[in-house]
Amino acid sequence: MSTPSELYKNIIDLNRYSNSVGKRVINAYNDLVVDAVEQLRGLDDFAAPDKAARLRTILAQLRVSLKSWATDSTALSIAELEELAQVEAGFVSDQLRRLLPEDMRSRINDVQISPGFAEAVVTADPTQRGIISLSDDLQAAVTGAEKVVRVTIADGVTLTLPNGQVLGKAFSDIGERQAALFGQVVRNGMLQGEPTDSIVKRMKGRLRKDQKGSINQLLQAGGDATRQADNQIRTLIRTSINQVANAASQKTFEANQDITEKYKYVATLDSRTSAICRALDGTVHTYGKGPLPPQHFNCRSTTVPVVDYKRLSIPEPEDDQRASATGLVPENMTYGQWLAGQSEAVKIRTLGASRVPYYEKLRRKYGDTDAIRRFVREDGSELTLDQLKSLTR
Repeated sequence: MSTPSELYKNIIDLNRYSNSVGKRVINAYNDLVVDAVEQLRGLDDFAAPDKAARLRTILAQLRVSLKSWATDSTALSIAELEELAQVEAGFVSDQLRRLLPEDMRSRINDVQISPGFAEAVVTADPTQRGIISLSDDLQAAVTGAEKVVRVTIADGVTLTLPNGQVLGKAFSDIGERQAALFGQVVRNGMLQGEPTDSIVKRMKGRLRKDQKGSINQLLQAGGDATRQADNQIRTLIRTSINQVANAASQKTFEANQDITEKYKYVATLDSRTSAICRALDGTVHTYGKGPLPPQHFNCRSTTVPVVDYKRLSIPEPEDDQRASATGLVPENMTYGQWLAGQSEAVKIRTLGASRVPYYEKLRRKYGDTDAIRRFVREDGSELTLDQLKSLTR
């Protein structure tokens, strides 16, 4: 079958949305670390006992601050992912309708996101799945099963990061690990006779409090105390956003199995083209029985529905049909190949006017398919949730 080009474009939009969320969390982390680093200045003027006491106070404050940061980052992620799931479910329902003749579009069932779904994704221990699932079943027994298809708390509990961890715990671990590393690096520097000002410069790099710039610029400006953590935060948020978007898509497809009984795994925008995603790319699976993205951290793969045109007794679009901005991408054509052949207006709508020249430069150097992969990986531009909503309508 052919694939709606808008589903591919949505991967780019989600990446930009993850940049926006990631930058907020990274900025909050960096500000705490920069503040702690700046407090190190002047320690050389203290006598040894006073210096040690002052350092212990700085480290204790940093641990408390990073614990609070982890809590705040978890709350922010829950709010963003809850609404993202709603946006993506609506977007995918609309895309399914566009695959059908106008007189059949009313057959598409919509999906609602239950309150608590994203909180379960971010915080729920998967070993407690039975307890949380019971609460959903009990509510249905008391109130009666609703006709509308819902993405429930139980659905959220099944979702974990590729390493089996949940996002809230990952934030907490980063805070604890970085506080310990901060203390170790500072102590080692002092034991080796490194001047405090030198330690400060090395720890924070070129970062200032309330640093401006894109997420890429923040990562590049950082020092030993921020660079690794910032990259981890970006990866965690990007992966979680992909995870929730795919979960909403899958639930929407499953709610419409009279239209589609199978889905296709699509890895054409996987920035690192991992071995597992290369192997899965283009494979077709029955809902509930096949692999789903993310298969690894930073995975940008997605799934698309396989519409059963024969069973619906409607003509299937020809694979050699030329795609339009909201049309179809032939089965044997990657998104990069499709985009390369589009008008300047379509490229601007997809990538942004300021980004098209960079994409064209990549295309000349690496070719159509690799160019879009590199573009998605390196693109530091951002979309807020409201902007993402407007693009999916």
